[in-house]
Amino acid sequence: MSAKKQITTIPAELAGLRLDKALARMFPEYSRSRLKEWLLAGAITVDGNSWRPRDAVEGGESVALEPPAEVSVRAEPESMALQVAHEDSDLLVINKPAGLVVHPGAGNPAGTLMNGLLHHAPELEEIPRAGIIHRLDKDTSGLLLVAKTLQAHTALVRLLADREISRRYIAVCNGVLTGGGVIREPISRHPTDRKRMSVQQKGKAAVTHYTVRERFAAYTCVDVKLETGRTHQIRVHFAYRRHALVGDPVYGGRLALPKGASEELIQTLRRFKRQALHATRLAFDHPATGKPLALEAAAPEDFQNLIEVLRVDAQRDQQ
Repeated sequence: MSAKKQITTIPAELAGLRLDKALARMFPEYSRSRLKEWLLAGAITVDGNSWRPRDAVEGGESVALEPPAEVSVRAEPESMALQVAHEDSDLLVINKPAGLVVHPGAGNPAGTLMNGLLHHAPELEEIPRAGIIHRLDKDTSGLLLVAKTLQAHTALVRLLADREISRRYIAVCNGVLTGGGVIREPISRHPTDRKRMSVQQKGKAAVTHYTVRERFAAYTCVDVKLETGRTHQIRVHFAYRRHALVGDPVYGGRLALPKGASEELIQTLRRFKRQALHATRLAFDHPATGKPLALEAAAPEDFQNLIEVLRVDAQRDQQ
């Protein structure tokens, strides 16, 4: 199903502009690249004719825009019990459990969040990447934003690029931090292990803000705010500072048990096989209404149990 056909007139004040630039002014709900693609495909006509992107407008021309259906997803819908934190006609926010892969790929052709989303909202088949605005690693739990319309997708992608979507996490890292701070280290693909990311001076800028939430005997629970959104950013930054996240199978190295740890803590750490990272809060202006929208999700049971065991162990040491 394609979007509804729109017919409008080019305003006089846009006279002299290239058509592609005029269209970007007239239809801000769509990205310039998408408008150009539609123009070249004949989905946009001017006075009933096909124009080139560089053609100059005079003002007063009639523009007809009929967005084609964008079948960009090759994933089968699958019935799945999704934890929906928020949903309206423009977007939805999922509270993703740890262990759930977001996108289908090599080794994960099915059983992903995308498969579940396509069953939950079939119209997502027409949205790029099934509307998924940002990603979470397989073993990171928490809130994930999905657009349900092309207009919402364009607006949310812009908000993300402009750093106007606030994303907050809680994490447990190795070591006792003395205070909060900011990690500003560029990140790119690891030079020899293509499945990993690493701090590289020629990489993309990456900025992570953190504050201490609670200290334990040999660990720290931190609140983390992303300024940028590079792949594995929080995990890479904390590992680079020698405070890798507890349980991280990729960046954490071998499990090092602290001296004097209780048997309960030792067993809890050994059982915790994922990075201790949870996306706890999303805040942004709604793309349709402009009203602030803030959503929060409590950490899952395994994460809360880890915190409680660390707390009990730290209190035991203080006695």
